[in-house]
Amino acid sequence: MSKVYLVGAGPGDPELITLKGRRLLEQADSVLYDYLANPALLDLAPAQAERIYVGKKKSVHAFSQEEICSMLIERARRGLNVVRLKGGDPFIFGRGGEEAEALAAAGVAFEIVPGVTSPLGIAAYTGVPLTHREHSKMVTFVTGHDAEGIDWSKVGGTETLVIFMGIFAFDEIARALMAHGRAADTPAMAVRWGTRPDQHTLVGTLATLPGLIHQHDLKPPATIIIGEVVGLRDKLNWFERLPLFGQRIVVTRARGQAEALSSRLHALGADVIELPAIEIQPALDYGPLDKAIANLGSYDWLIFTSANGVRFFLDRLDRSAVDLRALRAHICAIGPATRAAIEALHLKVDLMGTDYVAEGMLAAFAAHNLAGQRILLPRAAVARDLVPVELTRRGAVVDVVEAYRTVAPAGAFDLSDKPDWITFTSSSTVRNFVAMAGADAIAGVKVASIGPVTSATARELGIEVTVEASVFTVDGLVDAILRAVEQSLGGLAANVIDGYTGS
Repeated sequence: MSKVYLVGAGPGDPELITLKGRRLLEQADSVLYDYLANPALLDLAPAQAERIYVGKKKSVHAFSQEEICSMLIERARRGLNVVRLKGGDPFIFGRGGEEAEALAAAGVAFEIVPGVTSPLGIAAYTGVPLTHREHSKMVTFVTGHDAEGIDWSKVGGTETLVIFMGIFAFDEIARALMAHGRAADTPAMAVRWGTRPDQHTLVGTLATLPGLIHQHDLKPPATIIIGEVVGLRDKLNWFERLPLFGQRIVVTRARGQAEALSSRLHALGADVIELPAIEIQPALDYGPLDKAIANLGSYDWLIFTSANGVRFFLDRLDRSAVDLRALRAHICAIGPATRAAIEALHLKVDLMGTDYVAEGMLAAFAAHNLAGQRILLPRAAVARDLVPVELTRRGAVVDVVEAYRTVAPAGAFDLSDKPDWITFTSSSTVRNFVAMAGADAIAGVKVASIGPVTSATARELGIEVTVEASVFTVDGLVDAILRAVEQSLGGLAANVIDGYTGS
């Protein structure tokens, strides 16, 4: 039976959505979302689900509240499962009550799925507990949207006062609070985009915060917290001390494969922008690979130079008349990520180089007599020929077969808002990026390369490489960025960064 779900999206960090909210998004036919709901959450919905932006940004409403209610009712009556994705919590200054009333009046089934409201997220991500046994036993939430309609004499004396939507009226609010006896030196702070990597925090007092807001031109969405608990921020502020907080970093890996790098950077505080410069597609002709799989038992070695190679090889194997029982070959992997993909199949890796590039793999083969050995190498359509050429020179019979293709995605990149860093994890990502955006697009942007082959390609195309991973993996790439940021801070972040690199 169709139903409307009023789902709290949380305060900004997409990982703060509830498990139930995530599950409902994954099952939704239609998602109506607010300005304050993180767009990353929309990726959880099925590809075929409709996604409708309904606004609710101050003074800029894509649809009126009445229109939104009508859209929810109409879709439910059509038999759709509808998620109304609302920033924060639906029932805390989110108009969820109005929407639930409209659904109830229309006889439409609905559920309310709570979310982390912005003050709770801000409290956690700024190190300011809203309650504390020694400082505050009372919290009041109030909207500043209609400051003149609030009796500040009644709410202004609460130990911790949280003001939603009050950034433009805070001059007036602060004067009213002080006029009704709140001390001018009461600690106060305003936080924009709380819990997100671009979180912006201003800390002052009730008397000075209005001036700081004007000085820094702080815009909505912002929440204000007033009370002695704000004084705990210096001690408990963990989020803004993450080693990559404030760093905007572009990840150019293929969509669906960027997660390993993006999640690591995000956990370190970075604002991650995924701009895939590469797409992984099936081979144009699977005849050669299928023929090799049909004769899988004839090979002495099976070499994989990427996790993609493993994935597409396995797909063709599943479509064939044979299975892994036909495999008698030793298995070689170029690096840890490829090895992990192989081991996920409960297969052992017999050989892997110490340097995770073609040269490292060839060095690992040095101790093996390859004369007359048959080797199968399923790989990308376009790749370096160093491995098959050198193994052939050593006496092996090498069958190089196309398992997949890497292509440049359609469209163009918009880097008008320059990031701090851009990461390249292969020569293909560099070439495709330059073809799509030009090397000048990242002038002044620091460049992080996963290894010497990628770095050489970047330099050939006129891109200066800022840092290069010493271990040619995603973790090595992240560590290189961390060290560079540490050096730019003059070593001030050394203790924090060491806690994340394990040094």
